[in-house]
Amino acid sequence: MPALTLEATIGHRFAEPQLLDRALTHKSFGVHHNERLEFLGDAVLSAAISGLLFARFVDSAEGDLTRVRAHLVREETLHSLAIELGLPAHLRLSEAEARSGGAQRASILADALEAVIGAVYLDGGFEPARALVQRLFAPRLAETAAEAWSRDPKTALQEALQARRLERPAYRIAATRGRAHEQLFVVVCTLAEPPLEVQGEGRSRRAAEQDAARAALAALARLDAGGKRR
Repeated sequence: MPALTLEATIGHRFAEPQLLDRALTHKSFGVHHNERLEFLGDAVLSAAISGLLFARFVDSAEGDLTRVRAHLVREETLHSLAIELGLPAHLRLSEAEARSGGAQRASILADALEAVIGAVYLDGGFEPARALVQRLFAPRLAETAAEAWSRDPKTALQEALQARRLERPAYRIAATRGRAHEQLFVVVCTLAEPPLEVQGEGRSRRAAEQDAARAALAALARLDAGGKRR
């Protein structure tokens, strides 16, 4: 059973401690792992964060709230929160996964945190789970900066295509240049409709995808302007 200090840290004493055990069990450890709890916790987290944002930002539009929610529940944030809670010390992993650094892997820790939220929900209901989410995210909500509300180019491009009921863009790495520690990624962004292919560059794949999305938005704007002139 995980240490009682973890229960104290998350602020919930489990009536069914086996739920917390399972929440901390990676699929590499055995068949009774945390994937179902992670699925449930993801939904509970989304509902709890949505409620917090709805109450805090009373004048904000749905699109703005959706973007902030995505900013708050992304893997990077969940990974950081899991580290703060000390989850790596409590994870149950196979020996091979543990040796490969699984206890520090962002995806594993983010999933485990969502599983813990799901376990709290099953053990005590929505209110204890909501209270846990509020405790975890209160500092992030207080520090939410204006840039978190702005749409990044990939999000803006996807929303523009959705508004036109068109397919999502596709991204692929076309090339990588330079040495390993100073690589430059070249990414191609392809739109099925209107037929379009543009490139972007960046020091990471993410940055290159954002640059390609920015180029695609500019190309769409030119197409729109051309259509309006006719």
